[in-house]
Amino acid sequence: MKHKPTFEAIEPDFGHSFTYQRFDEERMNKNTIWHYHPEIELVYVNGGSGKTQVGSHVSYFTKGELILIGSDLPHCGFTDKLTGNKSETVVQMKTDFLGNDFFDIPEMSKIQTLFQKAKGGIVFTGNTKRKIGEKMEILEYQTDFQRLMSILNILNELGHSQEFKVLNATGYSMEAEVKDNDRINIVFNYVKSNFREEIPLEAIADMVSMTIPSFCRYFKKITNKTFVQFVNEYRLVHASKLLAEQPLSITEVCFESGFNNFSHFNKSFKAFTGQNPSEYRNQLKTVLQ
Repeated sequence: MKHKPTFEAIEPDFGHSFTYQRFDEERMNKNTIWHYHPEIELVYVNGGSGKTQVGSHVSYFTKGELILIGSDLPHCGFTDKLTGNKSETVVQMKTDFLGNDFFDIPEMSKIQTLFQKAKGGIVFTGNTKRKIGEKMEILEYQTDFQRLMSILNILNELGHSQEFKVLNATGYSMEAEVKDNDRINIVFNYVKSNFREEIPLEAIADMVSMTIPSFCRYFKKITNKTFVQFVNEYRLVHASKLLAEQPLSITEVCFESGFNNFSHFNKSFKAFTGQNPSEYRNQLKTVLQ
């Protein structure tokens, strides 16, 4: 089954230059497939644990997340009913939402640099995550004008923060063509739906109408990873999620994550996380308590 890649058209409400949304148990964020849009997106997940899927980066977070996603960078939603978070706040705006030249003025240089870095996706940690998370939650109670001022203030503080990690290497060239984005999204969404089964290279190359060698070169050029490496990481992150959230045996986690050889799973998991699956699960128990 082919997944149409999703380009998400984001229209701010009439009279607004950016969108602000807040989700919680009553109103869940349903954007679970890989999608992209020209808007920059800032997401704060208050508490809980789940998957970070941005560009070709896949990882598992605990204790919430603060993340900035650049223009046209494919990503998945960060929360579902198992995340266990209190709420999720999302702000989206085009890079020129305040006019073509606004961010070119000297006072905005930090924000300009931040937007450049965000092309690879940025996760913020420590004090920055806590402080900015609080500021984002307060947006709920502000007027439109106050919200705009707050968003500028938040972007400026993020631009000055040292507590961050860029998720995709600078070579992650999603600025490429929109057709590249569509192509890579077909691949990402196929992996997301079928990672439990074997994924033959010829099937995936065929899906994007390429030969196997040219698909392999193309995927490596755009994502800085081989396709096999990407699928393997996707499976390992899913295993991390299951170990944290489900009362399954480690053998069950192995097969549920698309591995068909237990010792290969153990070895790969240790290489990826630095711990074997049972150590990882025990350590998480203490984190989550």
